[in-house]
Amino acid sequence: MSAVSGGGRPRAGTAHGTVEGRWGPGGTAVFRGVPYAAPPVGPLAFAAPAPPRAWDGVRDAGAFGPTAPKVPYPPLFAALLSDPEIPGEDCLTVNVWTPDPAPAARLPVMVWLHGGAHTRGSSAVPVYDGSAFARDGIVLVSVNFRLGVLGYGLFPDAPANRGLLDQLAALAWVRENIAAFGGDPGRVTVFGESAGAISVGALLAAPRAEGLFRRAVLQSGAPEVLPRDRVRTMVRRMAARLGVPATARAFGAVGLPALLSAQAAVLRRSSPVLGGPAFGLVTDPDTLPADPLEAAMASEVPLLMGWTAQEHRLWLAPTGGMRLLDRLGPLAVAYGRLRGGKDRAAVRALRAALPQASPADLAGHLVTDRLLRDPLRRIAGARRAAPSHLYEFGWPSGVPGLGACHALELGFVFDTLALAESAWLAGPDAPQALADEMHGAWVRYATTGDPGWAPWNGDGPPKVFGGPEPEAVRVEAVTPLVLP
Repeated sequence: MSAVSGGGRPRAGTAHGTVEGRWGPGGTAVFRGVPYAAPPVGPLAFAAPAPPRAWDGVRDAGAFGPTAPKVPYPPLFAALLSDPEIPGEDCLTVNVWTPDPAPAARLPVMVWLHGGAHTRGSSAVPVYDGSAFARDGIVLVSVNFRLGVLGYGLFPDAPANRGLLDQLAALAWVRENIAAFGGDPGRVTVFGESAGAISVGALLAAPRAEGLFRRAVLQSGAPEVLPRDRVRTMVRRMAARLGVPATARAFGAVGLPALLSAQAAVLRRSSPVLGGPAFGLVTDPDTLPADPLEAAMASEVPLLMGWTAQEHRLWLAPTGGMRLLDRLGPLAVAYGRLRGGKDRAAVRALRAALPQASPADLAGHLVTDRLLRDPLRRIAGARRAAPSHLYEFGWPSGVPGLGACHALELGFVFDTLALAESAWLAGPDAPQALADEMHGAWVRYATTGDPGWAPWNGDGPPKVFGGPEPEAVRVEAVTPLVLP
C-alpha cells in the first residue's frame, strides 16, 4: 500500500522522491504539482526538458504548481474560459487523481493534455478536475507544458516542438512512476481537446512516444503541422517588436514580461478560423518526422475522435463575427466555401441538410469541415489495424448565441458541471444526465476500449451526444451573445 503520513495524508514514492497529497471525495487521493522535468528557466528556457532534481524528505503536493508562462485571453473570451495564472518557475508538473494510491491496484490511467491554441491553458483549469474520473476507477493525470514562443517558437539554435518534448517527458514520467499511484503503465489512454487533441495526434507520429500509451482520444482537434514559415513569422514579428535577433539566445536574454507582451501583440493577428501566422507543431527530423495526419491513418492505436456541432461559434459569437457574417450573406458562404476548400456541390448539399442555417453558420460549418470533421473522418475511414469511434456533441449552451460550440463538451467529459467555471460556457442548468452519459463513455473507453457504440465503418453518422438535431441547434444563429 502507499504510505500514509502521520497526519493521515496519502503519500507516494516517485523516482525523484516522496510526495504527499491530499484526500479527496469518497476516499480518492490527489497529488498536485509533482515535477516531471526541471524548471524551464535560464539555459533550459528554450532547451529540451531536463530531468527534475531529486529531493530529500517529503515534498508537499497539495497545490497546483505554477502555470506555464502565457498571456491571458482577451476579455470577451476570458468571460467564457477559465484560465488561472499561478506564478513561479517550476511549471513542468503533473497532477494525479487516484481512487487507490497503492502500487498493487493496477488501475487504468488517463493522461490529459489541455487546449488553448498552444498559447494558453493549464492543468489548473477547474473544469479539468479529475475527481470524477478517480471516483469511477481511473487514475487521471493532467499535464502542464510550455506554451507560445517558449514551447513552439521556431529558432535556428533550439530544438523544435518543445511543448511536444515536454509532453513526451510527462508520458515517460507516467510510465516510470504511475504504479506508485495505483495506475497500470500498460493501460494508458492519452486524451486532449483542441490544441491538446492536435498534440495527441502528434504523439501518434512521434517515434519517442511508441509504447507510452495504449489508446487515444482527440476532442475537437485533428492532427496537423504548420508550415515552418508560418511559425517563423510569429517569431520574426516578436523579434522586430523586441529589437533583437530571431534566435533563442536573444529571446532568452529578454525579460519574461517583455517577451509575453510581444507575444500578446502578435497573437492579436492570429485566428483559428481566419488563419494567418500562429504557434504550433512543425515537422522535424528529431521529434516529428512524419505528417501526423498520415501517421494517424496508419496507426495501430485505437482512437476515439469527435467534434461539437458548432465549433465555430466560440470564435465568432463573442466578437460579433456571427452577426457580421450574417449581414454579408452570400459573400460569407462564398468565403466559407473557399476557406474550407469546398466546391459548390458541397454547399448545395449543406444547404439541403441544414435548410434553416444562417449564412454565418453555413460558413462556419464549411470551415469546421476543413479543420476538423473531414480529417477526422478521413482518419477513421482509412484505418484498418485498429478501431475508430466517432462522436458529435450537439447540446446547445445555455448562454444565448453559443450553440454547441468549441470546448462546450469539457464539463460533461470531466463531469464538472457543478463548478461555477463550467457554467461560464454552458450556462445554468446544464443536464447532468448528459454528463453522466458522456463521462461514462470516456471511462468505459479507457477501461475496456469500448465507449458504448460501434466503431465507425466509413458510413453513417457518428454517435451524437445531447439534445436536438444539428439543424435545430443552428436555428438560433442570429441570437446575440449575452455573457454571464
